[in-house]
Amino acid sequence: MALQPVVKRSVSADVFEQIAADVLSGELAPGSTLPSERQLAEALGVSRPAVREALQRLAAAGLVAVRQGDATTVLDYRRGAGLEVLPRLLVREGMLEPAVARSILEVRMHNGPKVAELAAARLGATGSSKAATDGAAERDQVRADLERSVAALTAESDPIALQRHALEFWDHVVDAADSIVFRLMFNMLRAAYEPALAALAPVMSAEVGNADGYRELAAAIVAGRPKKAADKARALLEPATTALIEALGGH
Repeated sequence: MALQPVVKRSVSADVFEQIAADVLSGELAPGSTLPSERQLAEALGVSRPAVREALQRLAAAGLVAVRQGDATTVLDYRRGAGLEVLPRLLVREGMLEPAVARSILEVRMHNGPKVAELAAARLGATGSSKAATDGAAERDQVRADLERSVAALTAESDPIALQRHALEFWDHVVDAADSIVFRLMFNMLRAAYEPALAALAPVMSAEVGNADGYRELAAAIVAGRPKKAADKARALLEPATTALIEALGGH
């Protein structure tokens, strides 16, 4: 008997997920209004405080507008939501959404070389003797982190585990870039990407199995060579990105 961990969820989280799914699918159209808290509580069989908490989360996510004493209005998530909705958009009812997947791939192809370039530029920057000493320590740490990731990629054969090691490699690159915007974008793109690891494994195998490509990119970053780092990142990412977009059938 194979037992699975029990995931404990709050009632308000279940209410949030149900309404969020309807907003993101278009079943609840922008401009439409939700039933009152009392009506929602009765329809869903939950307490009004649970509904209120869920509505506050929906409002924070940019999916609805809650006005005291007025109806709760559904917003156009394309205008008001952030990257946190990407995982819900990418996989719906267990199926990959081709248009969303294509958008993520395009951002990946654009951002990857820029993040690598920025990381190399940061590590290559010079300054006072103290800054130089600190920079050398930072380079040593980045080098160690990237070498560890490359070693894991070299030793691994499982296609899903390889993708996870590749994500860890890029996590270190984003750290080296020292950009809070790229960091938050990476967090959300990773959250969207990870549920699809098994489905993407056949197309990603060549990229995540290219340990030499990761090794060369790591060397360019640690050496502080921005252009070379960007070129190596592009060479690493482009084949799988192109293949995946073609596999999506031009959606």
